[in-house]
Amino acid sequence: MRQRLRRLRPRSLRARLVLGATVLATAAVLLCQTAGLVVLHTWLTDQVDGRLSRFQPVVPQDQEGVGGRTTAGEAGRNTDVLPSDYRVYFYDSGGHRLARSLGGDEGGAGPRLPSSESALGLRNGRPGTFAATDGGSAWRVIARPGADGTRVVVALPLEEVDEATVRMLWFSLAVGVAVAVGVILFGSLVVRMGLRPLAGVERTARRIADGELELCVPDRHGVTEVGHLSRALNTMLDRLRSALHRAEASEQRLRHFLADAGHELRTPLTSLQGFAELLVQEPEMSSERRHEAQQLIVRNAERMSRLVDSLSQLAKLGDVPATRWQPVDLLSLAADSIAAVAVQYPDRGIGLGALIDTEGDAHEAELDVVDALGDAHQLTQILFNLLTNACVHTPPGTHVQVRVGTLRIRPNGQGTDGEGRASGNPPLAPGTPVCVIEVADDGTGLAASDARRVFERFYRAGSAQGAAAGSGLGLAIASSAAEAHGGRLELDIRPANGCTFRLLLPYRPTAGSAEHIEGGARSLLSATAAGVGG
Repeated sequence: MRQRLRRLRPRSLRARLVLGATVLATAAVLLCQTAGLVVLHTWLTDQVDGRLSRFQPVVPQDQEGVGGRTTAGEAGRNTDVLPSDYRVYFYDSGGHRLARSLGGDEGGAGPRLPSSESALGLRNGRPGTFAATDGGSAWRVIARPGADGTRVVVALPLEEVDEATVRMLWFSLAVGVAVAVGVILFGSLVVRMGLRPLAGVERTARRIADGELELCVPDRHGVTEVGHLSRALNTMLDRLRSALHRAEASEQRLRHFLADAGHELRTPLTSLQGFAELLVQEPEMSSERRHEAQQLIVRNAERMSRLVDSLSQLAKLGDVPATRWQPVDLLSLAADSIAAVAVQYPDRGIGLGALIDTEGDAHEAELDVVDALGDAHQLTQILFNLLTNACVHTPPGTHVQVRVGTLRIRPNGQGTDGEGRASGNPPLAPGTPVCVIEVADDGTGLAASDARRVFERFYRAGSAQGAAAGSGLGLAIASSAAEAHGGRLELDIRPANGCTFRLLLPYRPTAGSAEHIEGGARSLLSATAAGVGG
């Protein structure tokens, strides 16, 4: 049974709307017609009751003792016929119904009255309804007191009331059917016209599902539900297209990355294989050549190890959970990194200073604590990489300056891409307070074409091109680490005036940021910076 009902349910939205409107409209009409029928029947019955109340029967003078009894033969000879539908019956003082009545023919239709007045159940002046003797329409009956304790009962048929009610009932059914048919016909037309925009949205969605991803849902119904749906679908489609484009770009970058990684690994692998085969094929090789081959094998193995470590680190960046982050003193971190790099490159002058922001310009000031929230190991690696690049890719005697401070991102100012500025990270929102570490040198700088690609993986520019150069992953790793911290690593290019790498980290106030360095510690830090810079 349930399955049959489910099969009978309309499946389309249009059919459901038409069916629902038809049911509601038909039910409303039938309800109104039913109420009208009840009101009409009540009103007509009240009219009959009024006629009964106003009617005053006249008892004929030749009636033998209203209180006496008459025989059936006498009743047949003396029956009076009233020129109307009224029927008058009598009960004697003992409560027994008399055979004599007024109105109607003998044996004609009339109310089915009980033979005893006590069974009549009518109060004076209050009418009641009794069935007909011939099974036809009911009768409306009223009882009144007569002379000498008798009771007079007056009755009127409800035939006209029933006929009017039946006619009204058939009329109501006809109206209900007409309304249902009209709602089905005109409702289908109205629903079809109303759902036409939704049908257009459906057709466009099917075309998009079939592969036409550049289509948009037409939005020609601004304030309607279809208009809201169209705008929501267009927004969703834009995001899906953006996600697909990003996925395609990411897949393309991954292919290039794998190709570059394979290319970078092929050279040391070829060297390892060649020298290993040489050692196997020439067992009587001289000790000097054998030692040289072994050294080359070791160097290429170390190069492969560094490359694999860099790739592994690059893949793991961004997986550092925020719970591992902790306040990091960028000033102390810079001092430690300068001390470590200065030992390896004693011919470079590396200085440490403070950076403040005034109307978008950086000026040196007194050293002070700058706390940032992040991973100390990754931040140290970023700064060490920047300092190493500044020392490796600049001529001897080049001066390198490290500045630490805070500033606020301004439109077309600090921390935004513009002329002479490049980055592999998305720009930060204007107005964002950031902690800054700058590594600036006064070397020859980079060409604009190289600067735009310097953060790409495996890209080596200018003097870095060569066998002794790195893997080309250092700045890519630093840029990814900066983005993992919610920050940005950018390159500020000044032609013929060196390069300035700037690490921007979102400023997150910590408990230590409000504390000041004690005088002795600050003096020691300043002395350390001055000694390294000298």
